[in-house]
Amino acid sequence: MNAIQKSAANAVAVTVLLGLTGCAGMSAQDKSTAIGAGVGAVGGSVLTGGSTVGTVGGAAVGGIIGHEIKK
Repeated sequence: MNAIQKSAANAVAVTVLLGLTGCAGMSAQDKSTAIGAGVGAVGGSVLTGGSTVGTVGGAAVGGIIGHEIKK
């Protein structure tokens, strides 16, 4: 079990690093959209007890709000 946890932590770290390099060429509005989607996904997941529908719905709403803030 310990080896699986270490592998998962390494996979998450690599994914985060790759995701951050993908944001290098983004405009301020694109970054706000991505941040809004991430925050919305976490919020939707927390509010609905971890349901997939809540997570996806929160990401959609957060992304829209983040996109509109920087207009």
